Amino acid sequence: MGTALPRRTFLRGMGTAVALPFLDAMTPAFAAPSASITRVAFVYTANGVIMKDWTPAEEGAGFTLTNTLLPVAPFHDQLLVVSGLAHRNGEALGDGPGDHARAGASWLTGAHPKKTRGADIRNGLSVDQMLAEDIGRSTPLPSLELGLQDVRMVGGCDSGYSCAYSNTLSWSSPTTPLPYETNPRRVFERLFGDGDTTDPAVRAVQSRQNQSLLDFVIDDANRLNPSLGVGDRRKLSDYLDSVREVERRIQNVERQEQVELPALDRPDGVPPTFEEHVQLMSDLVAIAFQADLTRVVTLMYSREGGNRTYRSIGVPDAHHGLSHHQNDSERMARLQLIDRHHVAMLAYFLGKLQDAQDENGSVLDNSMVVYGSSLSDSNAHTHDNLPTLLAGGGSGALRGGRHLRYPDGTPMTNLFVTMLDKLGSHRDAVGDSTGHIEHLSGL
Repeated sequence: MGTALPRRTFLRGMGTAVALPFLDAMTPAFAAPSASITRVAFVYTANGVIMKDWTPAEEGAGFTLTNTLLPVAPFHDQLLVVSGLAHRNGEALGDGPGDHARAGASWLTGAHPKKTRGADIRNGLSVDQMLAEDIGRSTPLPSLELGLQDVRMVGGCDSGYSCAYSNTLSWSSPTTPLPYETNPRRVFERLFGDGDTTDPAVRAVQSRQNQSLLDFVIDDANRLNPSLGVGDRRKLSDYLDSVREVERRIQNVERQEQVELPALDRPDGVPPTFEEHVQLMSDLVAIAFQADLTRVVTLMYSREGGNRTYRSIGVPDAHHGLSHHQNDSERMARLQLIDRHHVAMLAYFLGKLQDAQDENGSVLDNSMVVYGSSLSDSNAHTHDNLPTLLAGGGSGALRGGRHLRYPDGTPMTNLFVTMLDKLGSHRDAVGDSTGHIEHLSGL
């Protein structure tokens, strides 16, 4: 019997380390199938949605996707539309205005944030960081926090609330928000770089020489190739091609940084369009999941109160301003286009996970992807009946193709407690949770 490659195998060269995806050669002959690795992603869209175009009319199996949800039709059988969940701690509870800040702060914590613009912020431990403490311990990065807009964590952003509440989803403690990364280059370096090669001067030399990260490990790959079967060689080649393509796109963006960008609500140094930015981040997450570099990711498509425009789909209006549509049918129609466009970006991400393979199927088969917002009707600042999708197979823990409706006011955190249990990360409570919810894996 031949010796199997270790599951955690890296190609190394010039201080660079690139983790491999699962290869057949990592399974010893006659070995029993390994336990599935489950990944979890929380993807956030801000400023609510037009609920009449979101919520399916039918419940259970056989529901019809609404206009907003049509882009995820290819993943119908791995999709749960969840209705009835609420975040009561996102409501004012005597604190007055500031629903957008409370929405962002409460989505993964279920906590009511302290109203302050100062350093005395207080929220709760977020569910992604609970997972980072448990399933994240087995990976180089316990969690990865990503975003596409403003990363300010100080000062006020909404009616007396600190920007920290609006500009992140992740809290490692009630007083410690985790800033997200917006620059794909820095994400790439966190995933594939090494302590000796992340120095800016070294990276500048590499850039001037126009050398790819993979050029540093190609000799190592060539040494490994003869020991692999035909199928593994193809997998390795496809995987390294994917990494190279992501790096090429990042380098193209960096060459374009001198071009004046449109006045969008995002930092410099990222792709010039929302679509390119979110797709590149999605590519990086898919590769990170496939190589088991992390199992927990948060990704903010937009931040609460953010005013990105979407001229590529014919919507020049600022997002937050448009969300206060005053029930004007034309403004609501334009907001619905944004809602659907964000779902289309989610479909791109799910497609990447579907295409990536591990030892027990596709990465999507072995993932839980939560997508949604912590406001439903942003015009009225309502925190109930939140738009929520749960995608992926969850390593057998989820059965999709259904619209699940729970009693109105069911805490969103009950979903999180249930997910944690299915992932072996047991908690007595998450925020304001009152128990578990049923039917995620079947009726």
